[in-house]
Amino acid sequence: MGQCGITSSKTVLVFLNLIFWAAAGILCYVGAYVFITYDDYDHFFEDVYTLIPAVSIIAVGGLLFIIGLIGCCATIRESHCGLATFVIILLLVFVTEVAVVVLGYIYRSKVEDEVNHSIQKVYNEYNGTNTDASSRAIDYVQRQLHCCGIHTYSDWMNTRWFNESRNNSVPVSCCKPNVSNCTGSLARPGDLYPEGCEALVVKKLKEIMMYVIWAALTFAAIQVFGMLCACVVLCRRSRDPAYELLMTGGTYA
Repeated sequence: MGQCGITSSKTVLVFLNLIFWAAAGILCYVGAYVFITYDDYDHFFEDVYTLIPAVSIIAVGGLLFIIGLIGCCATIRESHCGLATFVIILLLVFVTEVAVVVLGYIYRSKVEDEVNHSIQKVYNEYNGTNTDASSRAIDYVQRQLHCCGIHTYSDWMNTRWFNESRNNSVPVSCCKPNVSNCTGSLARPGDLYPEGCEALVVKKLKEIMMYVIWAALTFAAIQVFGMLCACVVLCRRSRDPAYELLMTGGTYA
């Protein structure tokens, strides 16, 4: 019965190490997605420390690939030192992922204040040219999130660009995609997105942070299971010097 349990633990552990390799790719993808999205919204979010969870999760992804390699070799070869190293590294990565979750929640709660603090400044710097980074950022956000202005399209009337252009219109990025020949004129408000961008930017950034949090939580749970299986193998090996090897089906003396 005990022999069946130890063999099952070893088999599950090898399978988990394969999952760790897949997890490494997924975590790196999530981290890269956060970086790319942050680049699109960075004008609305001045605190670069918000990227710490993304950096951490990419680092964890790289470590998980190494952990999977160590775990597979240690489990198949029944290496006591290798399995012990495997458990210790898993524990360290688990602590890192817990830190990622905590930091994710901390920075998620700061998103709204950050956006509120910076969005008015970004809109005031808009000049309508593609060479200006702030202008490109605003046009991109308005098209992607289907929004116009900070709270509503009428907010554009308080910007420097509106006062200088004097054409009683908002940027064409405020136009609904199904409206033809839209010039952004305030005389035709039905052609424009009615919702402001501030709330939608906050929602988008919070969603991104939740991706990081849920990814870290999911793989932290898998790592706990991996540590338990490794500990079962280690404890059994210490108490019973002769048990079935995973590769050969023989006994270890």
